[in-house]
Amino acid sequence: MSISFNVDEILRMAERIERNGADFYSMAADRLNDFRDIFLQLARQEEEHLSIFSGMRANLSAAEREPTAYDPGQENGFYLQAMADRAVFNPEQDLKELFSPSVLPADVVKVAIGKEKDSIVFYAGMKQVVPEKLGGEKINLVIREEFRHISVLRAMAMKY
Repeated sequence: MSISFNVDEILRMAERIERNGADFYSMAADRLNDFRDIFLQLARQEEEHLSIFSGMRANLSAAEREPTAYDPGQENGFYLQAMADRAVFNPEQDLKELFSPSVLPADVVKVAIGKEKDSIVFYAGMKQVVPEKLGGEKINLVIREEFRHISVLRAMAMKY
């Protein structure tokens, strides 16, 4: 079974991923005091990305908001939330697995790098369905910033 999403739904997933990313980095800042300021900066950048996607979503036409499938129970929203939570950052799993006392800071940084890579893959795919007129350049900006996040995290990893 194939499921297709409209632009509104894709942008909602992106918003959720960015919100989860901000939460992840806020938790990391609380857990890893040595890099608190860097993690808080990453959290703020994820919140900026959230604003970008929210702004893009606000400018959608009625046609771009049209559902692609019949959904009388409004279950698509729950599905999208679950998909976004598992696509990149997973707050419940991250809290349990990554922020327990037994986990080493280097492990958190390594996982964060993987999550940033996953977000780049998601956004690269997203560019295929979001019309250029809606802000393809904004998606490119977010992708570039996610690459910068990887650079910052790799520099942190070298200190462990």
